[in-house]
Amino acid sequence: MRSIAPLLILLTVVACSPARRITRELQTSPIYTDHFTGVALYDPVKKRSLIQHNADKPFTPASNTKLVSFYAGLLSLRDSLPVLRYAIRNDSLIFWGTGNPLLLHPDLPDTTALAFLRNRPERLFFSAANYTGPRFGAGWSWDDYNDDYSAELAPLPIYGNVVRFDKDKVSPHRFIDSTKALPNVANSVHRSEFSNQFVRAVDEKATRQDVPFRWSAALAAQLLADTLHRPVGVVNIALPTNSRLLRGTSTDSLYKRMLHVSDNQFAEQVLFMASAEGNSVQLNPVGEIRRLFDSLHYSTAPGSPAKWVDGSGLSRYNLFTPNILINLLGHIYAKVPQQRLFTLLPAAGQSGTLRSLSIDGKPYIFAKSGSMTGVYNLSGYVLTRQNKLLYFSIMHNNFTQTVSEMRRRTAELLKQIHERF
Repeated sequence: MRSIAPLLILLTVVACSPARRITRELQTSPIYTDHFTGVALYDPVKKRSLIQHNADKPFTPASNTKLVSFYAGLLSLRDSLPVLRYAIRNDSLIFWGTGNPLLLHPDLPDTTALAFLRNRPERLFFSAANYTGPRFGAGWSWDDYNDDYSAELAPLPIYGNVVRFDKDKVSPHRFIDSTKALPNVANSVHRSEFSNQFVRAVDEKATRQDVPFRWSAALAAQLLADTLHRPVGVVNIALPTNSRLLRGTSTDSLYKRMLHVSDNQFAEQVLFMASAEGNSVQLNPVGEIRRLFDSLHYSTAPGSPAKWVDGSGLSRYNLFTPNILINLLGHIYAKVPQQRLFTLLPAAGQSGTLRSLSIDGKPYIFAKSGSMTGVYNLSGYVLTRQNKLLYFSIMHNNFTQTVSEMRRRTAELLKQIHERF
């Protein structure tokens, strides 16, 4: 009679495989079942899924959306960012924005536009006619207008479209006359919803705060004129098809900040710049969203598990599945060499938004997080102890615990993956 011992041993090994063990934990452990959890783990060498837990269910991605914006930039932007489009008419130079967010940015300024405009002999005129879209993305919370992560969309952002209050300093300085210090107000700076009037406490503690301002073509021209020390007029002239393009700083410098600190404005404006690269007479970030989804063969029709409406992930209208993000990670990895990619992405325990993610030893997680109330997600690449590179997407929605608790649970799960695979 044939021995069944080898078969029993094989069944025992399969039943206790790391993938089976973790999947069982995902299905039964209270730390995963007390909210909506989705996990996908993929081996790109063997081209097979290792873990599939709610992997085709739609989740609110929050800032995991920035991975899609990153890929949009990889497809459309060159090594240097588009800065301005311009045309010369008689004694006048007319310029249009490309959506580039680095003009006089408080943390990552690019001086290319300033140097170019300062040395031109023509009279300067700015036209915002190439963008007629909204100042906020679809589904953004209207009452976030005072928060630094909700800077307005614009064809020519300037100073990051925020006023920086730092101790007794106000930048841009133009806003100092529209800022009032009053007693008995909250210990932070608040802007009037529909105007650039700011209120701060008389005895406010010396903490830095960035508050978005209401952008307009006239204000952008004034702020630029203040720095150039020469007049900048405002006109409403359509962008001609034969306009010239001025390029500036490295694209990777913007990607790195966008991914490391989860900069919402940079992610949104990537879509503007992608549109500008196409030499269209109108900046159309929503069109870039549709174009990229078509290239990835994702449907935006009703009933589709994918919905992408903004560049940053501020909107709760966005919906992605873990498997959609796994697919996206594969497209990104195919476009960017690993060394460069792992520099652009936060490293767990070391940099960016993953600095506080607790791991032991050398970083083995390179990923993008995404969080808002009731949402914490992490998608990216994990290196195992056996030196395998795996793609992962771990998504938590509809929890009542703190984001830090979900971050801890996610780090523990990835530690198991790192050690067992």
